[in-house]
Amino acid sequence: MMKINQNALKIMDILESGGYEAFAVGGCVHDLILGKFPKDWDITTNALPEQMLALFEDYHTIPTGLKHGTITVVLDYEPFELTTYRVDGVYSDNRRPDTIAYTSSLTEDLARRDFTMNAIAYNPKTGIIDPFQGQEAIRLKEIKTVGKPEERFKEDALRMLRCIRFACQLDGTIDALTYDSLYRNRRLIQLISIERIREEINKILLSGCPDRGIKLLYDTGLLQYILPEVCSLADFDQHNPHHHKDVLNHTLIVLNAVPDNLPLRWAALLHDIGKPKAFTLGEDNIGHFYEHHKGGADMAREILLRLKFDHDTVRKVGILVYHHMFKYDTLRDASIKKFINRVGVENLNDLFELQIADIKGSKPPHDFSQIKHLRKEVDRILNEKQPLSMKDLRVNGDDLVAIGFEPGKRLGDTLRCLMEEVLRTPEVNDKETLLSMAKRLVKTSDKN
Repeated sequence: MMKINQNALKIMDILESGGYEAFAVGGCVHDLILGKFPKDWDITTNALPEQMLALFEDYHTIPTGLKHGTITVVLDYEPFELTTYRVDGVYSDNRRPDTIAYTSSLTEDLARRDFTMNAIAYNPKTGIIDPFQGQEAIRLKEIKTVGKPEERFKEDALRMLRCIRFACQLDGTIDALTYDSLYRNRRLIQLISIERIREEINKILLSGCPDRGIKLLYDTGLLQYILPEVCSLADFDQHNPHHHKDVLNHTLIVLNAVPDNLPLRWAALLHDIGKPKAFTLGEDNIGHFYEHHKGGADMAREILLRLKFDHDTVRKVGILVYHHMFKYDTLRDASIKKFINRVGVENLNDLFELQIADIKGSKPPHDFSQIKHLRKEVDRILNEKQPLSMKDLRVNGDDLVAIGFEPGKRLGDTLRCLMEEVLRTPEVNDKETLLSMAKRLVKTSDKN
């Protein structure tokens, strides 16, 4: 017997005590079969919505989707979705059925689901109900639609991305007929909201094999409608002795080599997005990509804004893409401090991870010495708590006003000059010393 959530069991018991059937269904059963404990629980029943509401009138219920037969019951602050057995009508918007009809048949309800591995029901008393061989699909790690893939994808085109996402999360294969249908129906993805697409791409990127997910999206033609800029990296010969792969295959290696951190995975995917536009071929037939990091950062921000990402993610990915080429082994402390300020302390570790992955995607041998040296120096400066920015200065605008400065450009320029000096020589970051320096700067400026 599979271990089931006690509150889910309680809900099934209440439904059964009212004379109805009740089964855990979908992803939660899939997880149970794999020996995982599900995060979310969906329960299907032959009780109608009004009958469910009556049974759970003493509990916190939410009419989540009554017109589709769904309510949510909250037990111990945990939500459980309960849905009446149903068959779906036409999906004219390729997302939700225009009409539904309730049915008394569990098998008919399971037949409307997306993939065979999600069309399994379970009740501790009845056991597993698996009319579409979903357990076999789980054993084989095969992603296969329930019924004809054309029908399933036309009902909800997002299922095409879910198909690829499951293949990545489970390290599985896609059934041949299902795969062929992905290509034939690829254009339908244009009918899906960008927010829903974004969330599926995020899950693919956070999977155990994000490189495979992007490759599947490219091979099936779906990527062209989501990230056409990434498609332009394919077969782009870099004509460079340091690179033995085209830009897309290099990118996929980098993507797989960074930790499963969402902004970092996006930065890895987009770090060389500016290369095709920046490409020049020298007289020696060597390819160059001067300042591709700058154009790439702009493109990365535009792409993420198009996908309606939050401001913080857009900013962070832009910073990582912009600075991914920065690696020097002979820098003065002042330059390293400016680098820390530009990147942000909170982004440094992700940037170093991206730089290391970038080298791993290049032609061997791999030399990480510059990055290691820079990382060591950054750590030293941070551990010594050396002053890095204006907020670390021992004087501020009010202090300068107190010794006779007028608010305005001269005051701001003076503070910046003091900051430059402190970056070079941290020992001068003393209030009296800085005020004396400010007075001398003014006298020098007046003479000039």
